[in-house]
Amino acid sequence: MDSSLATDPARAAAHLTPALWARANRWLIRKAIAEFSHERLLAPEGLNVETTAVDAEGHGDYRLAAPEGGVEYRFRARRLALDHWVIDLDSLEKRVDGAPAELDAQRFILEFRRPLGIGDEMLPVYLEEVASTLFAGAYKLAGTRPDADGLVDADFQTLEAAMTEGHPVFVANNGRLGFDAVDYHAYAPEAAAPVTLVWLAVHREDAHFSAIEGLDYAALLRDELGEATLADFHRRLEARGLEPADYLLMPAHPWQWFHKLAITFAAEVAQGRIVCLGYGHDQYRAQQSIRTWFNVSQPSRRYVKTALSILNMGFMRGLSPHYMRATPAINDWIKALVDADPELAAQGFTVLREEAAIGFRRDAIEPAFDRYSAYKKMLACLWRESPVRYQQDGRRLMTMAALLHVDAEERALLPRLIQASGLATGDWLDRYLRVYFRPLLHCFYAYDLVFMPHGENLILQLEDGVPVRAIMKDIAEEIGIMNTEVELPEAVSRIAVEVPEPLKVLSIFTDVFDCFLRFMAAILVEQGEIDEQTFWARVARCVVDYQQDHPEFAEKFARHDLFAPEFTLSCLNRLQLNDHQQMIDLADPAKNLQFAGTLVNPIAAYRPAPVASRSNEDALA
Repeated sequence: MDSSLATDPARAAAHLTPALWARANRWLIRKAIAEFSHERLLAPEGLNVETTAVDAEGHGDYRLAAPEGGVEYRFRARRLALDHWVIDLDSLEKRVDGAPAELDAQRFILEFRRPLGIGDEMLPVYLEEVASTLFAGAYKLAGTRPDADGLVDADFQTLEAAMTEGHPVFVANNGRLGFDAVDYHAYAPEAAAPVTLVWLAVHREDAHFSAIEGLDYAALLRDELGEATLADFHRRLEARGLEPADYLLMPAHPWQWFHKLAITFAAEVAQGRIVCLGYGHDQYRAQQSIRTWFNVSQPSRRYVKTALSILNMGFMRGLSPHYMRATPAINDWIKALVDADPELAAQGFTVLREEAAIGFRRDAIEPAFDRYSAYKKMLACLWRESPVRYQQDGRRLMTMAALLHVDAEERALLPRLIQASGLATGDWLDRYLRVYFRPLLHCFYAYDLVFMPHGENLILQLEDGVPVRAIMKDIAEEIGIMNTEVELPEAVSRIAVEVPEPLKVLSIFTDVFDCFLRFMAAILVEQGEIDEQTFWARVARCVVDYQQDHPEFAEKFARHDLFAPEFTLSCLNRLQLNDHQQMIDLADPAKNLQFAGTLVNPIAAYRPAPVASRSNEDALA
């Protein structure tokens, strides 16, 4: 942590200049209008009340009137497939009683709180999340960060820290409630500050260790700490009259130790059930998922994921000791399934296993807590495989979130990456869909297996700027087998989830089409060399190719029809606005979903024709 920030308080907010603040508000209001309109919470209308005149490319002038106060927003926009609003940033303006007014994202939320359905209790918390998102937005828009051209050949961790956007759908996506301004500069992924983790010794009677087959506790600690540091930590325990064999050693987020564990777990600290051993030696960088750490001192060592009791984007970011117990076994099972499947192997698809975990329980008091209580998720950690072995042989790694990255000057990275590859846009897209989308299709149709495949959860392996492999991470907490009748080993049975039959296909339509490809298409249409019909035709081609190669799943293709004329619109912002601390129940993910009508399926027009007539299929070529 940069101690100079604490001694010079103004530096912690030095990026909050009038110019950067104004730009951050403009960016966030544009996103709020686009995403809230996409979810049918807001309804912009044409400036001409009777009709919205659009040009040949679909651009038109719109207004959005607040329910009261004479407030309206005007902008020029283009509406693409999946009801995606592409709003021209410079055209966005606010008027109050006809006079120009300042763009203020928090005021925007207040003006539209009724159509957004924000309750009195939720309102101040959501406004704080918006303020925090703006704080981060101003920082990311500062001119000190690499631009899109500078990221084309950037290394893995430079890209990880350079992202200007969090989740593309959520409006308040950088809430991080619990961090102060000094914490932000120390622990936010975009700050890219090196951090050493705090190491704790936790008594074995209160904790459990679990690991993948073939990995034991002693081997893990030798790998992650080295013999010298491990011996030093053991000496520190012995100096206090404690027996090292009675304890498990685990890393903790520094913020978690100072803000939660030393106080909330004070009894266990006083009783020697938790012993703080001090800082380790390796330096880490926070990843986009904020509680996951990449070892920059020794990159071949594992990722570390630590509990972090801050509120961010609909969840308290703790880690459940109960979930950690089964995590390695689930990862072993998934890895074995993926590695043994010829289709997945052909596409290079793989997963980064969460190889070991430690969870600390307070059995005397936690049974009295609510099942969702954040106080049950304050002290646990896991170790995940490092992806660095996939950087070999001239291949490099890139977070898939980078495909949606737009720099401070609104220049997108993706078209530049494609141009540097030497491939035509359509050809590059085909290669990408084959390594990313096709494996997801196979997991769904062959195994009823779904992931959470958004940008931050995948790493792409690139060769000459072209994707050659998709590497899935964040396995145990964000996968599901949507078939409760399938026989699973007892240790992994929790991943079987009951989902109503009509909602199963939303794992593709929502998570892939609406939450990722929708944004990718807009970038390529606006800044690349492809039109949206061609983009979605390529997506359809990927589906058709997969289905033709796997006729054994024909019944499932019909039951879960990816060429249906429309699909249900599942709304993520509505989820967050409804419950900012526990958006969904991981054990029953379909229970709390929020729907708002349907979306026209952009690949419906490319349904493969019967064998007797191949005209539609020919159009895909």
